[in-house]
Amino acid sequence: MPGITLDAGALVALDRDDRRVVVLPARAREAAAQVTVPASALAQAIRQPDGQVRLARLVRQPTTDVVGLDRVDATHVGRLLAASGTVDVVDAHVVICARRAQQQVVSSDPSDLRALDPGIGVIAI
Repeated sequence: MPGITLDAGALVALDRDDRRVVVLPARAREAAAQVTVPASALAQAIRQPDGQVRLARLVRQPTTDVVGLDRVDATHVGRLLAASGTVDVVDAHVVICARRAQQQVVSSDPSDLRALDPGIGVIAI
């Protein structure tokens, strides 16, 4: 298993104990596969860090990589948005992170991601 990238919708679903999502990071952890969490998606999902135990646990796992939006990724995000004619910075960051990690994205909005990259692998929740 190459791991998974989680978008904001997946992080919210995880926080709400949605079994369709909860099982995916657990399987990744068992397989020692990487879970990628774009920091931009985390920012959309985290509202009360002290009460969002599942999210806090996920981001502390050694197999979880929280990826910041640095200068290089910001440039890639801007180019992707220009090429696709879309405007959602977080979705574009999710796509950039998933591409780099060669992972599928766990998402509640697969059509938004496919507008950015029609070939992106998506696990729809």
